[in-house]
Amino acid sequence: MTFLKSLALFALLPTLATADVDPKKTWIDPVLAAKEDPDFLIQGEYHAEDAPYGAQVVALGDGNFDLYLLEGGLPGAGWVKGQKRLKLTGELDESRVTFPVKDGFSALLEDKALLIKVGQNDPIKLPRVARKSPTLGAEAPEGATVLFDGTNVEQWQNGKMKDGLLQASGALSKASFKDCHLHLEFRTPYKPFARGQQRGNSGVYYGGRWETQVLDSFALEGRMNECGGIYSISAPDLNMCLPPLTWQTYDVDFIAAKFDKDGNRTAWPLMTVKLNGVIIHENRELSKNFTTSAPGKGPLKDEPLPIFLQNHGNPVVFRNIWALPKS
Repeated sequence: MTFLKSLALFALLPTLATADVDPKKTWIDPVLAAKEDPDFLIQGEYHAEDAPYGAQVVALGDGNFDLYLLEGGLPGAGWVKGQKRLKLTGELDESRVTFPVKDGFSALLEDKALLIKVGQNDPIKLPRVARKSPTLGAEAPEGATVLFDGTNVEQWQNGKMKDGLLQASGALSKASFKDCHLHLEFRTPYKPFARGQQRGNSGVYYGGRWETQVLDSFALEGRMNECGGIYSISAPDLNMCLPPLTWQTYDVDFIAAKFDKDGNRTAWPLMTVKLNGVIIHENRELSKNFTTSAPGKGPLKDEPLPIFLQNHGNPVVFRNIWALPKS
């Protein structure tokens, strides 16, 4: 568990009785989510040192859950693409969630832990854990442009702030950059009844043209249009998305396109992307002038470009944003 720090055990409520929950409800506060929906305290990651499997549990509303068993551990802490990934489905009944047998595996979630049964072997016990990105709270170094520190939105066009957080309002940075390192922290809402692109959608556009997706893609396959994907260009090497209402980090090294003396492009931009401290794209070529709904359009020019935070109608929030130009 060297990739992510602060593995803290979470305690489940003593009784996990099903509650009446509004299927249209969206939670933006983890304290209220835990109080109003018992499913929120069940979803999450389950892990134990040296266990042969890690587990991710996704809340789907009304006491329904998907469980993903990952051979070797959690993403970024043992499991890599190509290893076994098995999906089970289960339902909450009073104080336990039962995941019936599939392909020789079954599971039971009760007493603050997930018990995995493989064939006739003894159960594997995994406690619930809460991982945090190792770059969470990273301070802006000398020479960096602080784009948002929770005090004002002066660095943004169309920037909107509430409770010290920058809203996903279609904000465009007033500062522009060529080669730079960007640090940004984001939080997606908890929308257990939503699916796909409706589950906390936003995006960070580098140069106002190329998007790393922001979405509650916790435990999913890790596609190009899911969290960590470079939209319409590349899927992440690993899905490092954490559960909704968890603060997450993007740390991105952006290398601008190259041009000759006549202004002709000689190389596409490149990006190395870390999601929650783990590299998910390394020197990925951005071989398009722009992607999807980017505000920047038309042919590239040899000029610095802004950062854009997409408004997709979801209450995604951001904090601690800074960019360090590279010489």
